[in-house]
Amino acid sequence: MAPVRIVIGRDEESAVEESPTPKKPIRVESRVSLTKWEATAAAAVFLIFSVGLVCIFITMPEAEYDKILRIPRNLSDLRVLKDNLAMYARDYEAKFILGYCSIYIFMQTFMIPGTIFLSLLAGALFGVIKGVILVVFSATSGASSCYFLSKLIGRPLISWMWPEKLRFFQAEIAKRRDRLLNYMLFLRITPSLPNTFINLASPIVDIPFRIFFLATVVGLLPASYITVRAGLALGELKSVRDLYDFKTFAVLFLIGFISISPAILKRKRAYG
Repeated sequence: MAPVRIVIGRDEESAVEESPTPKKPIRVESRVSLTKWEATAAAAVFLIFSVGLVCIFITMPEAEYDKILRIPRNLSDLRVLKDNLAMYARDYEAKFILGYCSIYIFMQTFMIPGTIFLSLLAGALFGVIKGVILVVFSATSGASSCYFLSKLIGRPLISWMWPEKLRFFQAEIAKRRDRLLNYMLFLRITPSLPNTFINLASPIVDIPFRIFFLATVVGLLPASYITVRAGLALGELKSVRDLYDFKTFAVLFLIGFISISPAILKRKRAYG
């Protein structure tokens, strides 16, 4: 009898017989393992974004940078930042919007937490309509950048961070290939899966970019509207958790179920 070799990943074991036609074991990375080319590419992308960001800010009008060049980490920081930025955003609106979008896209691309505060800030400074447009544009651009970055180097990273969630997502995508847009819309509208995970995992499970992009643009609208509108009453917010209470979750899931209802009806007709 041929000897049996056991391959152990981070949270599972796979037994493989050393035969003329061995089966490839399913392995889960216990650490992030990038090739030199992948690491170099990731560093180059990060450097390009960073240099572009710096170039934007050094060409902007002079201001008290210690007061405005900071990422808010809580609502108190956000209120102070809003007060410091209000006049600057009004006097140099075009350049401020360019800087705002650049920071948002940078944070989305490299999965830096805190974009919800930037969404609130958009509502506080620009109102609902302009704020939603800015947030959806920036969030979609950042998600798209993250998609292509993940296509380049994301597989070992996401296999290390979310192995079980990735397997679940891959299985769900495989079952819904014929109605993928509806499913992606549902995921974007509802908080079923974190947006960061969706951005990273989508190219790994072979979701076409056109579907990813369309689902992101449309799917982010409801949550963006809720967050931007809350920014109008920034002084009344006590916690970020106040944004997403039971009523808000119910509305988002209702919209999400509406988005997948055509696929459900089509399936019923097919089997009816």
